[in-house]
Amino acid sequence: MPERRTVALVTLGCARNEVDSEELAGRLAADGWELVEEAGEADVAVVNTCGFVEAAKKDSVDALLEANDLKEHGRTQAVVAVGCMAERYGKELAEALPEADGVLGFDDYADISDRLRTILAGGVHAAHTPRDRRKLLPISPAERQAAAVALPGHGDVAAESNEGPRVDLADLPAGVAPASGPRAPLRRRLGTSPVASVKLASGCDRRCSFCAIPSFRGSFISRRPADVLTETRWLAEQGVKEIMLVSENNTSYGKDLGDIRLLETLLPELAAVDGIERVRVSYLQPAEMRPGLIDVLTSTENVAPYFDLSFQHSAPTVLRAMRRFGDTDRFLDLLGQIRAKAPQAGARSNFIVGFPGESESDLAELERFITEARLDAIGVFGYSDEDGTEAATYGDKLDPELVAERLERISRLAEELTTQRAEERLGETVRVLVDRVDEADGVIGRGAHQAPETDGHTVLLTDQALLPGRMVEAKVVATEGVDLVAELVADEQYSEGVGR
Repeated sequence: MPERRTVALVTLGCARNEVDSEELAGRLAADGWELVEEAGEADVAVVNTCGFVEAAKKDSVDALLEANDLKEHGRTQAVVAVGCMAERYGKELAEALPEADGVLGFDDYADISDRLRTILAGGVHAAHTPRDRRKLLPISPAERQAAAVALPGHGDVAAESNEGPRVDLADLPAGVAPASGPRAPLRRRLGTSPVASVKLASGCDRRCSFCAIPSFRGSFISRRPADVLTETRWLAEQGVKEIMLVSENNTSYGKDLGDIRLLETLLPELAAVDGIERVRVSYLQPAEMRPGLIDVLTSTENVAPYFDLSFQHSAPTVLRAMRRFGDTDRFLDLLGQIRAKAPQAGARSNFIVGFPGESESDLAELERFITEARLDAIGVFGYSDEDGTEAATYGDKLDPELVAERLERISRLAEELTTQRAEERLGETVRVLVDRVDEADGVIGRGAHQAPETDGHTVLLTDQALLPGRMVEAKVVATEGVDLVAELVADEQYSEGVGR
């Protein structure tokens, strides 16, 4: 019997990376690996890197170096880089960071167990060679579903061949999701949070001039509704109460399946899954929003009226340079349509300041928009060149000191405005999912307008013994910045225990 090996997965970046890590965990657990939480307690530390912006890339390098230090002081024998930074830079990363014992791309995920065993045994697996993943899929979205391309979070394309699934489903260890369809991934949860992300699609067909993601994540391809539903049911069986649908662009879901309105059909089915109490949709493109989707998001029971809208800017000249559409008044009209149907709806967005050619009047237009938009959460980033993007070739670049000045100016305004927006919720009754309970912070949860990690939280004032996973109603009585403080609404249905 082969020696049992241990592995730890260190995840950086967005929720999509978290899904990918749980797929890797599922594959490794199915092949006999023991998963441990701490990298220092593992034979192999696998670092799932982020390659989006410079700060994220630095965090990924730091994590790899920290894991490498464990080889001198702990059990760790090897450190392996996976994820977006590994996919994007491959051999270049391996040469610049010899401390990493392996740099694996997305194509290696299906064989992750073999790759790690080879590295542990002292063998060498050639570092991933980057390529533009947009060229791996047909130009026509309708032809993409049949393409045999590795898509993290979509399952093993080999299962569509005559060989069948690589894993005997009857032998799967407890806690690993069954691969029930040709694109259904193995998955093993890496935590006990009552919220989990579900990948709705991968890649992006938009060509924003500042964004490199399509080059290493590929063109847009949807997961099949049946696979999304199956994974959601499994997560509910694992105790998950809220699922967050993630992809690079959820508003495009279904276009390669012949129905651009497929999300409107899928959301009520997901919300009806036994055990699921909230479905949240992330990352929506304003230019692709449609009345029917707004209707479903604002009127379907157990679907959060939550709008994570990627505005990026509101000045028309900057948006056109970004290869994006819209303007201040159109965006305000969209928010008005949403709030006309659901006054308490949550809305958040991210913005880039200091884009090449951005004038003072452009910045003033952005200030006008965010002042009138009443957003619950705002992320602000200063522009910097990204390798391989169109914007990196632009002239008329702003001085870095000016970019930093504008970043501070808009960030300060955003903080003031989101604090005001939170205060507008005083007196509202909010439906709160309990995320955690501890002695220091008390009972911490999130309302429908608060996504995990990014949008603040709600502190519950209650004498009841609540546990993570409970969904309760509470009245907002105070605010602390973007965070809410709420009192539990007296109701017999919220007795002690987990769930309703």
